Amino acid sequence: MIQRITLLAIAGVLATSCVSSKVHKELESKYARLKRENRKLRDEYKDLKKTSDACELGVQQLNDAFNTLRAEKKELQSQYDATVKNYENLKSSYDALEKNSSAAIASNSQKNRELLAELEVKEKALFEERSRLDQLQKDLSARSARVDELESLIAAKDAKMQSLKTAISKALRNFEGKGLTVEERNGKVYISMENKLLFSSGSWAVGTQGKQAVQQLGTVLAENNDIAVLIEGHTDNVPYTGNGQLKGNWDLSTKRATAIVHLLLENKNIDAQNLTAAGRGEYLPIATNETATGKAKNRRIEVILTPKLDQISKLLNEI
Repeated sequence: MIQRITLLAIAGVLATSCVSSKVHKELESKYARLKRENRKLRDEYKDLKKTSDACELGVQQLNDAFNTLRAEKKELQSQYDATVKNYENLKSSYDALEKNSSAAIASNSQKNRELLAELEVKEKALFEERSRLDQLQKDLSARSARVDELESLIAAKDAKMQSLKTAISKALRNFEGKGLTVEERNGKVYISMENKLLFSSGSWAVGTQGKQAVQQLGTVLAENNDIAVLIEGHTDNVPYTGNGQLKGNWDLSTKRATAIVHLLLENKNIDAQNLTAAGRGEYLPIATNETATGKAKNRRIEVILTPKLDQISKLLNEI
């Protein structure tokens, strides 16, 4: 993560001076890779949620199988009881016949031996079935415990993000309605800051009011070092016509995202490994670029907070 941030920082420095097109293309390639990795992380989170749902379905299926086996056990027990009763009846008959004829006694003795052999077979089958049910119950209990733990972790992550959203909203309350919004969706917290709050037109230097907002955000982030932070720069579709240091809107959006990263890192309690800067240029608008209002909304910085899923991934591997 540090290497990635360092590469982005180098990209920012190189972008301020005249560099070869080869170096620029390499930087664009590295940025594209980071963007794919970010998208991959979002997809992994969705996959983890799907895996959790599949585990719940598996537990239900195990419960159904256990209930079926329990019914089979009950049926075997009923057969066993009937066989015992039959045996007792035969024994009574044997006792009666024993007084009458040795031939009858021999015949009944053979039947009794066969019945005893049958009983032994049924008792063995019943014992094996009972052992299998006991092992199934143990496996089911262990798997249910892991699923419960996974659900608890996911619930804790969701609660953490909701709590984080509340803390950020409270810290940035003075800036809401001035180009800043905070919302929570899909298990992530999104802080959107319009450029009018942060930058002058064509500039990547953060203004006084913008610095105050970013610093207050940093205070909350410093207390939540288990959160991944993605800072995205966005522009409208008006071509950049500033000085020669930048080549277009993409460069400008990247430079602005990096400026926010540097400002956050002024807070020494923020872990730099948690921060990622990305420029999205004009290619992810949230409003139409046909109106001045829409363009203003598109010119923004988005800070996306994502919970780290290491614990959940480890638990999923154990299920």
